Amino acid sequence: MTRPAQILLVDDELSIQRAMAPLLRSRGYSVTVAGTGREALDLFARERPDLIILDLGLPDINGIQVCRQVRELADTPILILSARGAEKDKVAALDQGADDYMTKPFGPEELMARVRATLRRSLGRETVLHGQLTRGGLMIDFDRHRVQRGDDEIRLTPKEFELLTLLVTHAGRVLTHRSILKSIWGSPAGDQPEHRRVLMGQLRKKIEPDPARPRYLLTEPWVGYRFADDAE
Repeated sequence: MTRPAQILLVDDELSIQRAMAPLLRSRGYSVTVAGTGREALDLFARERPDLIILDLGLPDINGIQVCRQVRELADTPILILSARGAEKDKVAALDQGADDYMTKPFGPEELMARVRATLRRSLGRETVLHGQLTRGGLMIDFDRHRVQRGDDEIRLTPKEFELLTLLVTHAGRVLTHRSILKSIWGSPAGDQPEHRRVLMGQLRKKIEPDPARPRYLLTEPWVGYRFADDAE
């Protein structure tokens, strides 16, 4: 029998805990609840959950710090739930390695769709590419999840490496904005283009010699992006 996916729910609001934990358990998930950032980090270290659902406004250390510390240790997917809907807050969370961002209030079915999509990608994802690819001064090692430009190793977040792999898999072909959102975040993210814009901006800053004049990650105006083929 396959064990249920383990979810760490981090929120200091009792009303959220009392609503969400039973909902998640009713859908077959195993749920552990934390009310502070430090408690969340302790539980994460002990239990290594399959998914973290994280509020940003915690009473001790904020959710961005929790996200950063988790991401230094593991690729565990992180779904942010927050009353903060400003783009700068979303950018800050995604920049620290969060996988998705939902603004409160939200519907229970949308939440469950995001949870399913995130777990499906993290638990069921198969590696399509193996070995290494070298393009100009850029080397991508798909087996070791490493990227180098010249002699310098580039540290990518799991989501950044996932986007890079997606584009390289279809090198020379244009991937539309919507198809990228669906592939990386799942269907529920289709109306949140800032996810894609922020992630692409981060990736370009890290791997492009000149992000303002990209060599590898090319834009097709109004359509999407593509990874440059050999001829380019």
